[in-house]
Amino acid sequence: MELELQRGQFYGRVSRSREVAAVTLTETRYASGSKLPQHSHERAYFCFVLQGRFAEVYGNKSRACQPATLIFHPSGEAHWDHFQTEVHCLNIQPDSHFEHQALRLAQPADFHGGALAHLATKLYREFREMDEVSALAIEGLTLEIIAEATRSFKRETGTTRTWLKRAQELLHAHFAERLTLSYVAATVGVHPTHLAREFHKHHNLTIGEYVRQLRIEFACHELSSSVKPISEIALAAGFFDQSHFARTFKLLTGLSPSAYRKTFKTR
Repeated sequence: MELELQRGQFYGRVSRSREVAAVTLTETRYASGSKLPQHSHERAYFCFVLQGRFAEVYGNKSRACQPATLIFHPSGEAHWDHFQTEVHCLNIQPDSHFEHQALRLAQPADFHGGALAHLATKLYREFREMDEVSALAIEGLTLEIIAEATRSFKRETGTTRTWLKRAQELLHAHFAERLTLSYVAATVGVHPTHLAREFHKHHNLTIGEYVRQLRIEFACHELSSSVKPISEIALAAGFFDQSHFARTFKLLTGLSPSAYRKTFKTR
């Protein structure tokens, strides 16, 4: 029998929970090998994976969840989970004040890395370090997450030109290399100006910003899942040196590489 959990209720061990502004934030942990029964939630919420990996089944679909994955669960969506490792999550559940905004998504969605992971990481830092302005910051970040998730979902479900998809695939495959706009445009067969304009329109990022995010996503994964030296990760991600990497990493995540590793390292 499917169980519906009320606002603020989550399976797992709750290590911290706060109601901030119009948002309920709940930090949960799950033991390796554990399974959750099929259940749903009274209110829509986002789940941000901080550590570990698990499989989630919803309807006749499934998703693989890992660090930097942000999952949107609509109200009443039935799902169940199997945790392959110890898992650590932050659940972001808007109250009635925000819920109508989140419901614009209307259906389940998951996002991997990118702007949403950076926003959720900043929200988690505010949640952990609460000071006199954190409530304001959390409210703003929650709205940004809802807006960006809605845009990302529309981009992913919309029609994308074949050459634009090829350009995106090229960037994902070679993000650590010294790519030029002219090279990418020539490879996919369009003019550089047209590529730059359409790419920005579709992703709301320039190609340079997109590549920088890919590099930081790679670095986040390496920092949380390996013991490689930070200098080695910086070079593998495509940065000139560790100093350049550290400045860019903190600009996009709000944390230094060493602080990120300490916070998100998978045990």
